[in-house]
Amino acid sequence: MNPRCIENEMSNMDPQMMNGMAMPEGCACPPVYECPQERVCERYIVHEVPHVMPINTKIINHHIYRHTYTPCYTMSECDTCENVYDPCPKNF
Repeated sequence: MNPRCIENEMSNMDPQMMNGMAMPEGCACPPVYECPQERVCERYIVHEVPHVMPINTKIINHHIYRHTYTPCYTMSECDTCENVYDPCPKNF
């Protein structure tokens, strides 16, 4: 390693992180691949779906015939005639 890189890195390092270790600064290191993270963005999309519902009105007419009874009285008359004869002594 280049001693100059070590000096530059040590001057910028936090003393608590160094703990007596010399780490190079300013040198290119290979990238460290971390575990992938996933961020979830939920979107709610409203779709308007028109529905056509035909409604038919059916009218049912109920014709109710109420029959009533009205008596119509009639009268007939019959006349009879009788002839009553008083007994006649002479035999008429």
